[in-house]
Amino acid sequence: MKPRIQYLIFIIWALLLAWPSDGLVAQEEPMADPEFTTIMTQVRSFRNQDKMIEALESLERATKHAEATENTQQIIRCDFMYAEIYLDLDRLSEAQFYYDRMNEQLETLEYFYGNAASLYIEGRISSMEGNNNLALSKLIEAKQESNDRNLLNRITLSEGEFYALLPNSTDRAITRFNAVRENSDPYEKDYLRARAFMGLADIYTAQGDLESAINNAESALKLAQDNEFSKIFERCNRLLVNLYQETGKYDQAIPAVLSLLNLRDSLYSVESDSIKSTRFNELMNKNLLEQVERQRAEIADLSESASRSEITVILTTSFLTIISLLAISLYRNNQIKLKTNDLLQTKNRELQLARDAAVQAMEAKTNFLSTVSHELRTPLYAVTGLTHLLLEEKPRKNQLDHLKSLKFSGDYLLNFINDILQINKIDAEKLEPLEVDCNLHKVLNEVINGLQQSAKEQGDELILDFDSQIPSHLLSDPVKLSQIFMNLIGNAIKFTKDGQVEVIARLLKREGEYAHVYFEIRDSGIGIEAERQDTIFDSFEQGSIQINREYGGTGLGLTIVKSLLGLFNSTIHLESEHGKGSTFFFELKMKCKDFLLEEIPFEESIVDYSFDDLHLLVVEDNKINQVITRKMLSKKEITCDIASDGTQAIELAKANTYDGILMDIHMPGISGVEATREIRKFDAEIPIIALTAISLDDSLEEFYAAGCNDVVTKPFKPELFYDKIGENIVQARVRKTTT
Repeated sequence: MKPRIQYLIFIIWALLLAWPSDGLVAQEEPMADPEFTTIMTQVRSFRNQDKMIEALESLERATKHAEATENTQQIIRCDFMYAEIYLDLDRLSEAQFYYDRMNEQLETLEYFYGNAASLYIEGRISSMEGNNNLALSKLIEAKQESNDRNLLNRITLSEGEFYALLPNSTDRAITRFNAVRENSDPYEKDYLRARAFMGLADIYTAQGDLESAINNAESALKLAQDNEFSKIFERCNRLLVNLYQETGKYDQAIPAVLSLLNLRDSLYSVESDSIKSTRFNELMNKNLLEQVERQRAEIADLSESASRSEITVILTTSFLTIISLLAISLYRNNQIKLKTNDLLQTKNRELQLARDAAVQAMEAKTNFLSTVSHELRTPLYAVTGLTHLLLEEKPRKNQLDHLKSLKFSGDYLLNFINDILQINKIDAEKLEPLEVDCNLHKVLNEVINGLQQSAKEQGDELILDFDSQIPSHLLSDPVKLSQIFMNLIGNAIKFTKDGQVEVIARLLKREGEYAHVYFEIRDSGIGIEAERQDTIFDSFEQGSIQINREYGGTGLGLTIVKSLLGLFNSTIHLESEHGKGSTFFFELKMKCKDFLLEEIPFEESIVDYSFDDLHLLVVEDNKINQVITRKMLSKKEITCDIASDGTQAIELAKANTYDGILMDIHMPGISGVEATREIRKFDAEIPIIALTAISLDDSLEEFYAAGCNDVVTKPFKPELFYDKIGENIVQARVRKTTT
């Protein structure tokens, strides 16, 4: 054989041997793999900076690492990242390929993160195909599959972007963007915040609220500039040029125009990246095409020399070589598949055990929250109940002010506990502000009066500077506003000694039916160091360990303020200098009641029930609560018997005739729910009202199913307590006597 033919055969062999024949190796990803985590962090960084070639190259390294360690979960994460990147590049077919490969691997593996990631990609693909309703339903399913913070933040961001495309869904989009704007993501915090600010800017631009649009676009621009998010940087500048022109801010438009002009070189780089991205997808075929071209040239040379026999030898050898390699490849892949199936069965058993442990942990968490709720609310029932009784016993004038402050503090503490126990609902978008009649001056006065004693103990002067131009009646949520002001003012008092705390409320402007109000809480206390100001709103942060030891507290106050203001689409701001005090300020946009009188539902008047000769059974295990409930009933001349547990309640209900039963739920031995079921077996008519100190969200349906006529959560307002007795017990007695 001629040297030229031998050389050509050698090239063909080298080419085919270099051709990858496997890639199906899969194992579960360990919970901690520093090398893989580092590479994936680089991938995210490059992707967010729109350096797609570097991102794909890093992702290729991550994939090789996952395959080398036979880690199925890591391979799924790599496929998920490939699909995301190609969706960002608007290349649907490539994204669909990796999405399909993810699902093939998930068919034999129970992996919650992978299931959620698959639903998320399906949602994005549906959106690209124009079906945003289907996309949103897939995102909702994805949220239920995984509790990974980064993935949940990305899902919430996509929800906001999809809602922004749907008619009449702007408020939902704004809620999602505000949630992402306040995220604490471990990997992509600034990138997600920049996207959220950009989404808000687009919405406010479409609504004509140009000032809000500018504020959000500028926030996105700063994050993009600091972190080299090139596409977001370009979008922000383009939007701001138009917004500045429309608002007449031509001086501010000039820097934005200059920034766009300076992007020409970087845009060339983006085009270059696009070309590289196209070439990257051709690398798998590049070597083969080059060899085909060489072989074609060789055949042409042989044809010119009339060496047809040499061509036949070359083609025959190449064909046999390819057949041999394919057989070897099929054998290797079959062995890998058998090994993988055995491994997956083992890992599935391990995952089943892990899932059972997770379910047990979730049940333990639910029981803990229920117990905490009961243990906190039970003593509060004593505080609020005794306060009510003392207020009705004609206290002296100097005692009246103290009792009113105690009542306000007790009511506030109850709402505070409710919000703390449900703070996770803020992130889950289950907690929304009300729109009820609200007098801001009254809200601020009540908070300040409740904190006067604390201010006196610190030697502080507490000042309220309230703008008389603020409408007296607005529509807002007075309970959540009280919690915001209580935290901010209480925080200022705690960190100020022998100084001054000033609370300022100013009307900025009125736009039709809306009032824009500016609030400021200023103190002359210890201040906050500059390097601590960025983290002061994070959970359990108090500036430093020394401050925590000296002043105490949980460090949750400012976190709650930040979360609650997010519900009002507002942001808390801070200005402080160490040793010279701090200033917290924010704005709220509220409807004026004057413009919406026809929309405000009037409260139903309370019926004046007759409680004469009413005899009840009170089931309560707490001795103090027994005394308070008995006294509250005696105020209306209602007599009662007391049962200290469920068993005694059943016996008394069998042996006596009562007009109704007030049933506590949490008791030792037989619970109130079980006692109600037993009583219903021999008395289906007697009205039973559940008095409970646990969350209604978890147990309301269970109480009604057991046979309760109504439910009142402790501690309760006396007016509501009497109203429930009248509505359920007095009226039942009236109906019984008239029939």
